[in-house]
Amino acid sequence: MSAIVHGVVPPVVTPLHADRTVDFQGLSAVVDHLLAGGVHGLFVLGSSGEVAFLSDKEREAVITAVVEQVQGRVPVYAGVIDMQTNRVIQHIRAAERAGVDAVVATAPFYAITGPVEVEEHFRQLHAATSLPIIAYDIPVCVHTKLFPQMLVRLGVDGVLAGVKDSSGDDVSFRRLAAQNKAAGHPLTLLTGHEVVVDGAYMAGADGCVPGLGNVDPAGYVRMWDAYQAGDWETVRKEQDRLAALFEIVFQPVGKIGPAAGVGAFKTALELMGVIESNLMSQPLPPISDAPSRQAISEILRGAGVL
Repeated sequence: MSAIVHGVVPPVVTPLHADRTVDFQGLSAVVDHLLAGGVHGLFVLGSSGEVAFLSDKEREAVITAVVEQVQGRVPVYAGVIDMQTNRVIQHIRAAERAGVDAVVATAPFYAITGPVEVEEHFRQLHAATSLPIIAYDIPVCVHTKLFPQMLVRLGVDGVLAGVKDSSGDDVSFRRLAAQNKAAGHPLTLLTGHEVVVDGAYMAGADGCVPGLGNVDPAGYVRMWDAYQAGDWETVRKEQDRLAALFEIVFQPVGKIGPAAGVGAFKTALELMGVIESNLMSQPLPPISDAPSRQAISEILRGAGVL
């Protein structure tokens, strides 16, 4: 089985206990839910997995638990996200010990870097590991955009195996897909956006990493299967249904960012009975008010997942 697959690779949420420690039983239930939905891979310790809030010990424990549970049924990718190269390499070592199939890394952040430093960062990561590396383009969080020319160059040179694009820049993604194709498709391209997956497929994406896939993995798998069959009418209908389901992230009252987005995914999973608690890492508040929860519940029912 290839380490870098095409298809649906959800970014797994990390359930928490009341004391904010990792709920490994809940994590196992989420993984079972995703595998039952037919996903093609799992991405642990991404933004939806609240990677920025977990200790190094918790990070390694999470990826170890998922790898042990999956037992090779699908590839497991691990986020090794941190501020600078040496810290990322430390996370790579933990991922190697856990037995993951690939690692996912952003550009360095906090200390200001330019294109030369960003490219060198990825080259240093490649030199430090034999694991495939997927670049994570998420400028809203790291304040650096990964440009198509650099990504394709690193793909051609064998430094990068793929890109998870969460940039929100459809023009850049289209350019990346075209340049990747012209170079012989060295990179596996995965879109991280829930509601424009159909457009990404039309542009040349090889799959998706949707946070909403935690809630409805089977829906994204149906859309992928329809895309593979050339059934664009089904692709459109499934994407429209998933876009309606994504409205859950706009229902929380008085919350922004991950408290609203990931919080809505966790709340949906709680309402569906997959996990016991929708708690978020501190200082993020959970979605606890009745109006927000009721609105999310109604959307879940309308989409056929509750």
